[in-house]
Formats: sequence, structure tokens, C-alpha cells
Amino acid sequence: QRLAQKGDIFYQTVRPYQKNNYLFDSGEKDYVFSTGYAQLRPLIDSAFLLARLQEESFVNKVLERCTGTSYPAINSKDLSKISVTIPQTIDEQTAIGSLFRTLDDLLASYKDNLANYQSLKATMLSKMFPKAGQTVPEIRLDGFEGEWELLEINDLADDFQSGGTPKTNVQEYWDGDIPWIQSSDLETNCLFKIKVQKSISEKGLKNSSAKIIPKDSIAVVTRVGVGKLVVMQHEYATSQDFLSLSNLKSNIEFTAYLLYRLLQKEVTQLQGTSIKGITKVELLSKKVLIPSLPEQQAIGAYFSNLDQLITSYQEKISQLETLKKKLLQDMFI
Repeated sequence: QRLAQKGDIFYQTVRPYQKNNYLFDSGEKDYVFSTGYAQLRPLIDSAFLLARLQEESFVNKVLERCTGTSYPAINSKDLSKISVTIPQTIDEQTAIGSLFRTLDDLLASYKDNLANYQSLKATMLSKMFPKAGQTVPEIRLDGFEGEWELLEINDLADDFQSGGTPKTNVQEYWDGDIPWIQSSDLETNCLFKIKVQKSISEKGLKNSSAKIIPKDSIAVVTRVGVGKLVVMQHEYATSQDFLSLSNLKSNIEFTAYLLYRLLQKEVTQLQGTSIKGITKVELLSKKVLIPSLPEQQAIGAYFSNLDQLITSYQEKISQLETLKKKLLQDMFI
């Protein structure tokens, strides 16, 4: 093993398809990388070489020379024998390397901001709702005071509906336009982000226990995947893994974050047990503290805005990663 020098590239030799490669661009001394990396000391522009090694066709060449199945790996000697094309001038190498370094810096910045906002959300969820044994939160928005009221989940809505799944082998049940959601359609940590993958027909609805749920309802996963939920902004139906809360008496955004916080605690308690979820009766009998409607609206808006920021950073990261992938494909021979 050698000490890392500024400009060294460390190439992941075990499961190289993960592309966890690194340009050591620090002036710090006395750094040594693990044996899971090959240490390259470039004779060309370092940023260009890193980008070149990230390109998909090069990764495929590496994988062709790997041994092992679960943990495919290549040794440094075999890695060094792979041929690549490079520009003949250092100026073009530097220009390409600078472009990808700028993209990587932008990605790192957006990912740092995303992590910070996600951390802020977790912190505020723990502090803007009363802790066990308390009737007021640790952090409160300006203009609100007084104790929160103790209620059951059952008191927060007028209607609670479970879902169902039409027979999967009957095609005419699945050729309609009624959005049908399942647990895998939902994000784990965003209450407004969903990608509906299937729709059912009126016949599918009629011949199953699925039901039309009105928009502005909260769909909560109560079985496998408990902990996920989504605020639905259009009519829908669900699988039997859901319980939907409709005709809410409380602010919908506030109630969604209240339930999210409650279910995250439930998930923690369920870990290490054979229980796969929470029953309708158990969920609706849970006691929660509720503030006045104006405070509910303020809290709901606060977390909704925070989630929109988180979503915007996730989208920017996805766009930059797509751009980087396309440039890696188009800028190398």
C-alpha cells in the first residue's frame, strides 16, 4: 500500500459496476485506501481519467475480466492492461476533465443540501410534535400556545376504507382508468410523491374488495411495508395493504405528518418481530395529540414546504446524473 498523493485515482476493484471511484484531490498527507481499490497515479489529466474510467463501455470491459459471481473483482494487473482511447492534447483532456469535475461538484453540493434538509425534517418531526408525557411540543411556530388535545386516530376522519386486488389473471379487470396503488408505488419518506403503475376497470372494481376512494384522502400502508403513506390528490383505489382516511376533520397535511411520525415509531417497535403490520383497529385506536386548526395548518404547511424542497433537490440530482450519464456516453470513443 502507498500513501495517497494529490491527483491519485482509486478504482473500486470489487463490484466495479457500483462505480465508487475517487479522485484524491486533497493536499492532506498520510492517507491510505483499503485493498478494495487499485491506486492509479495518472500521467494524464486526473479528472479526465476518472471520467474515462466511469464510462459504461470501460466498466463493461472491467466486468468481462472480473472473477467471482457474488463479488466480482479484478486485480490491479488485469485492470492496467485494459486499453482506452484518450485525446492527444492535454488541453482537451483538461477541458473534458473540468466539465465532469464541475458536474461532480454540483452533484455533491445538491446531495449535501438534500441530506441537510432531510436531517432538518427528521429533527423538526421530533421537536414540533409533543414527546411522550408532554402536551406541548419542544419547538412551536410563532403565535401559538396552549395544550394540545388528546384524541384517537378514529376521531380525525369520517370514513376509513381498506382496499383489495382484482384477480391478476383476468385482463379485463386491469384495462381501465381507475388508478390502483400498491405499496411499491410510494416513496418511504415523501408524503406527496407517488408513481402509480397500474389501473383497474369498473369490472375489476366490482369483482374485488377494492373501492373508489375520494381525492384528498390519506392512504396508509398497514401491512407489509408499514410506515409508508401518501396524500392522494385524485380518486383512486388501493390494494388490501392500505387503509384510507377520507373526509378528514383535521388539516390533511398536518394529519399526514402526524401519521407518518406515528408509523415510523411503529416500524421501530415491529423490527425483530414476526409481526408484519398494524391492524385497522390498532391504528384507529392510537391516541394522538392535536393542536387547534390554525396551528395544524401552519405545521402542515411548514413540513409540506420542506418536502417540496427535498423533492426539488432529488429531481435536480436525478437530472444531473442523467446528464452526466449521457455525456459519458457521447464524449468518449
